[in-house]
Amino acid sequence: MQAIYIYNKVKGQARTLLLSCLLAFIPFAASAVSKQEADSAYMREDYQQAASLYEKLLQQGVSASIYYNLGNAYYRMENMPKAILNYERALVLSPGDKDIRFNLQMARSKTVDRITPESEMFFVTWYRSVVSQASADGWAVTAVVALVVAIALALLYLFAGRIWLRKVGFFGSLLLMVLFIAANVFAWQQKQRVVSRSGAIIMSSAATVKSTPSKGGTDLFILHEGTKVTIIDNSMSGWAEVSVADGREGWIEKSAISVI
Repeated sequence: MQAIYIYNKVKGQARTLLLSCLLAFIPFAASAVSKQEADSAYMREDYQQAASLYEKLLQQGVSASIYYNLGNAYYRMENMPKAILNYERALVLSPGDKDIRFNLQMARSKTVDRITPESEMFFVTWYRSVVSQASADGWAVTAVVALVVAIALALLYLFAGRIWLRKVGFFGSLLLMVLFIAANVFAWQQKQRVVSRSGAIIMSSAATVKSTPSKGGTDLFILHEGTKVTIIDNSMSGWAEVSVADGREGWIEKSAISVI
C-alpha cells in the first residue's frame, strides 16, 4: 500500500509539472497566433485590426519588425504621426534596415513642417552614417570577430617563417585591433540610443513651442504632427525643453509629444 501511495504521489507531481509546462507554453502559442492574425488582418487591408494586434504583440516584447509592421498599418490609415513614431522606434532597434529608412522618409514627406538640419562638418555626417550601419548587437559581434581574427594574425606574426607572412600578421592584427576598439565604441553609442530615448515625435496637429515652461510663456514657433524633436530637459512637470534639427529650441507640453 505504501508503494502504491508513493507511486500515485509521484504520478500526481508529474501531472502537475506537465500542466505547469503547458500553461507556461500558452503565452508563446498565443503570441504566435496573434502575429499570424495581425499579418492576416494587414493582408486583408483591415489596418485598424492589424494595428491593434501589433500593439498587443509589443506589450509582450519589443521587436523592430513589429514596430515596422505597425508603422505600415498606420501609414495605410494615413496616420502619419503614429507611422513615423513606430518607424523611428524600429530604426532604433535596427538602424541599418534600408526598408525602415525608406518608409520613414515616405511618411516624413507627408508632414507639414519642412525642417532643414543645421549644417555640420562632412566627417561628422560620415561618422554618424557609419555608426548607424548596425545595431549595438551587430557592432558587438563585429568586435568579437575582429578580436578573434586579430589574435590569429598575431600568432601568424609570431610563428610564421616567411617575412611577408609576418608582415601580414603584424599589420593585419593592428588594423583589426583598431576595428575592435571602434566597434566597441560604436556598440556603446548605439546602446545609449536605445537607453536614453531622447528623440520624440509631435503627435498634436499643432503644438506651440514656448520660451518658458508655462502657458503664459512667449510663443516662439509652432510645430506640426509628425515632426521629430530632441528632448533636452525632461525634468519639468508637464513640460519638456526640446530642440529641432534646424537649431531652434523651446518648451513644449509633454502631452503633445511621444518619446521614440
